Amino acid sequence: MLHNKILRAMTEREEAYLLRGKIQMDDAYLGGERPCGKAGRGSENKIPIVAAVSLNEAGRPIHARITAVSGFSSEAISDWAKRHLAPGSHVLPDGLACFRAVTTANCHHKVVVTGGKHPNDLPQFRWINTLLGNLKTSFSGTFHAFNFDKYARRYLGGYCFRFSRRFSLAGMTERIANAVCCCMPLTERDLRVAEVYG
Repeated sequence: MLHNKILRAMTEREEAYLLRGKIQMDDAYLGGERPCGKAGRGSENKIPIVAAVSLNEAGRPIHARITAVSGFSSEAISDWAKRHLAPGSHVLPDGLACFRAVTTANCHHKVVVTGGKHPNDLPQFRWINTLLGNLKTSFSGTFHAFNFDKYARRYLGGYCFRFSRRFSLAGMTERIANAVCCCMPLTERDLRVAEVYG
């Protein structure tokens, strides 16, 4: 239960921040196919996520936001952008049509059509591809059985909390303790319940 409380606290603290400036953005799925389940994107265990990383003036990653969404529709991306992006940010996504909806959050949108190229051939998306690769490697190496549908928000929030504070590792424990002390009190039942995302 303590682990759930810590993850929830990290997620709540992380959601208070907005990405700003130059932002690389991509879509992905968490989870794999279940035996005897649907294949491909329709799999019951695949959760759609939006990942974004803000860059400093030198083009290095600073903060990350990885969030489960209800799907890749213009409405879902518009809601996501209004919650997580600062107005005036310059967003660089691939050619997925729904990503144009970031303009509803008063962000600039410059699309790069990937044309099915391998991620290594797209230097414009170097950091977002690295972030997603590290996330999936981290999850597959840590969790042997993980209910993505139920707990994706917490684990993604915890991952982003650690990523965005990686420059101050010495103070990480204190910052996590502070986040736990400041988060809303919850019953055990509430901590265990699945969270709505989208």
